[in-house]
Amino acid sequence: MSKSSPISIHRIDTHFVRFVAFEVLIIGLLLFITEYLFFSFLLLFDFAVRTLKINKLSPFANIAKFIIRCLDMQPKFCDEASKRFSLFLGLGIVGFLTFFLSFGYTLVATIALLIALIICAFLEAAFDYCVGCKVYYYLQYFVRINR
Repeated sequence: MSKSSPISIHRIDTHFVRFVAFEVLIIGLLLFITEYLFFSFLLLFDFAVRTLKINKLSPFANIAKFIIRCLDMQPKFCDEASKRFSLFLGLGIVGFLTFFLSFGYTLVATIALLIALIICAFLEAAFDYCVGCKVYYYLQYFVRINR
């Protein structure tokens, strides 16, 4: 069982998170290859609606739910708080990525942000390793020590 969060008792299905991460990985790779701004706006839109908990509008969430339903997968739960923190980090990365790409700073956006997003999405999708969750737990640890 994963570490529990002192902030939230809510749980989320890791299969759902991993399928969404796989979709982010695919769109991130398409953006990397094509540098087509549409993919950046798609990522931004999806991260924004999931951050606002409007999953009905999220194309990635809807596709992930459809795949889970088709495969009849049993849920495997983990803490939601660390995944929400990771979602906010992802929204920040994608927000800056879209900003830099929109104003022509393609090299900065690609090297600094897009590669980080692709690596994090790959680790989550392939190995169920959440970089943002690790940051979250370390922040929780340091906050408890400094009190």
